[in-house]
Amino acid sequence: MLPPELPPLPALTRAEAELIDRYLEVVDLLGRINPARATHTYGALRAAQALVGRAAALKDALTLMHLRGESEVYADTLAEALRILDGERRANRVTMPPVSTS
Repeated sequence: MLPPELPPLPALTRAEAELIDRYLEVVDLLGRINPARATHTYGALRAAQALVGRAAALKDALTLMHLRGESEVYADTLAEALRILDGERRANRVTMPPVSTS
């Protein structure tokens, strides 16, 4: 059985799409580093090392938007794109896990 087809992404500029991609990469790495969720130091260390480059790429995406005159962030549109790309689940890994009752 094929997985359900995702809804189409909203119309984004190339710079907005780059911003979304770089942001999700940073979120994924932060989720791997999160000491409340990590299981091994080596994986967290590797994610922390990669974070430096991904954070720079995120800064570059925002700089490009600014230089192109894209001075406004259309939060509703970008939030829709993040939801379609599973951003809520991915960002949840950066937060604290629920308290264990066992």
